[in-house]
Amino acid sequence: MPEPEDEAFALIQSHPEGVLQSELWKELGVDSRKCSRIVKKLEDGGLIERVEFKKEGIKTYLLRAKRQPVRPEDLLAGDELIPCIACDLECVVEDCHPLMDWMYQLAIVGNSS
Repeated sequence: MPEPEDEAFALIQSHPEGVLQSELWKELGVDSRKCSRIVKKLEDGGLIERVEFKKEGIKTYLLRAKRQPVRPEDLLAGDELIPCIACDLECVVEDCHPLMDWMYQLAIVGNSS
């Protein structure tokens, strides 16, 4: 079962434009007090930003996930670097053969670990 913070962070990440704290607790199925504690942990951990927001004259907060730095290991399949780094092709991701080959390599490396 996922931790409440993990579930909240995933919900916040799924709303790139942000989610109101007054709506988050309803989506999580927790009371507003527990939601405030969850949000504080995420904010203190540097995972989200919290901006004061007024909705219908009532103060709440808009929550947005902060961009996390890319982990170098996420760019590698074995010792092969993701091809998009130096690519100058104008392609559609779903039809990019070099990327698909790299993803297959990533799956192979992941299954052999």
